[in-house]
Amino acid sequence: MAHYTGPRVRISRRFKTPIFGPSKYLERRQYGPGVHGPKARRKVTEYALGLIEKQKLRYYYGLQERQFRGVYEKALRRRGVTGEQMLQLLECRLDNVVYHLGFAPTRPAARQMVTHGHIRVNGRKVNIPSYTLKVNDEIEVRNHNVSRQMATRNLEMSTSRAVPDWLALEKDNFKGRVMRIPTRDEIQPIANEQAVVEFYSR
Repeated sequence: MAHYTGPRVRISRRFKTPIFGPSKYLERRQYGPGVHGPKARRKVTEYALGLIEKQKLRYYYGLQERQFRGVYEKALRRRGVTGEQMLQLLECRLDNVVYHLGFAPTRPAARQMVTHGHIRVNGRKVNIPSYTLKVNDEIEVRNHNVSRQMATRNLEMSTSRAVPDWLALEKDNFKGRVMRIPTRDEIQPIANEQAVVEFYSR
């Protein structure tokens, strides 16, 4: 499945949010990209606000529109608050969990690790980044020199990032486990998920 490979700082500046992580350019230029960026913009409509929030989440998790719409429709069929269910589905994606555990420095890098076969789930190779993990699922870096060396380097780089409480990491064994489904407060999304739900429900 294709994913966004274009300029990232430009996207972050468009939404005035560090979608792809901290950026010195975003801090320096806190306005939209292009020659008209610093100028005042027209009033944003409700539809545009919903679109902006949806795009923020989509870029943040690295999904194409069709994939993201599929996540929303799956959340819609679940019991509970649709917005919260959608965020939980996004957080429990395999590539996102690999990133949270520190096996990869970014979500795109985590996606690449999964697609290249470096990750196993419950002892079996899974090369689908969108694979939805469940409680007690065990994530492990493949027992291979290249895979373990890559994970070791990434774990050393990610020491400043805390592993979420809903995950457990066995750093020495290159393993992680989903202890429970994250709550809305633990996810702390960069966008208003309710605006996304309202955008799709029009």
